[in-house]
Amino acid sequence: MPSPSFRQPPSPVTLGDNGVLLVPLMPEHAQALENAAADGKLWQLRVTSVPAPGETAAYIEAALAGQKAGHMLPFAIIDEHSGDVIGSTRYHDIVPAVARLEIGYTWYAKRWQRSHVNTTCKLLLLRHAFEILGAAVVGWRTDNFNFASQKAIERLGAHKDGVLRHHALRRDGSVRDTVAYSLLAGEWPEVQKHLEYQLKRHHAD
Repeated sequence: MPSPSFRQPPSPVTLGDNGVLLVPLMPEHAQALENAAADGKLWQLRVTSVPAPGETAAYIEAALAGQKAGHMLPFAIIDEHSGDVIGSTRYHDIVPAVARLEIGYTWYAKRWQRSHVNTTCKLLLLRHAFEILGAAVVGWRTDNFNFASQKAIERLGAHKDGVLRHHALRRDGSVRDTVAYSLLAGEWPEVQKHLEYQLKRHHAD
């Protein structure tokens, strides 16, 4: 039996819903992205990959190099009402031969954390991955000390696959353990209903 593959290859696209836009990350987003990271000084967080001041252009360049190589697809996150760039996210570790990709490198300006934005972004990315690209599985990885990220991924209904010990460098030079999660295509319909329910509750509050 042949291995599954994507219905269509992941390529730059604009996704939007609930006042949130995901647009292809471009070099011209650098200053706006740096401004978003300054809201909360997010680069000081030990367990994230937010670029520090002066490093945003290189951060975007590396993301676009990954896109050119075919294993990344980065987005800028925009508040549709104000037009402000409020964060970034991407598909990464894209493996066409088995129709697998991961969602990560996700962060939001502090004022947008604990809002509808994260739920909306996950709904957009998962819907596109499963319904348009035809992904067989979507994965996530996070730092073993990033408890907020682990809880957010688990609230999606993702399966905890395990912990990769002594797996990757943090920005401070220490080595982290990585917690891995996944969601199979067959599990998506129920997760979609859950995310849509969460958004309805948010709008009702």
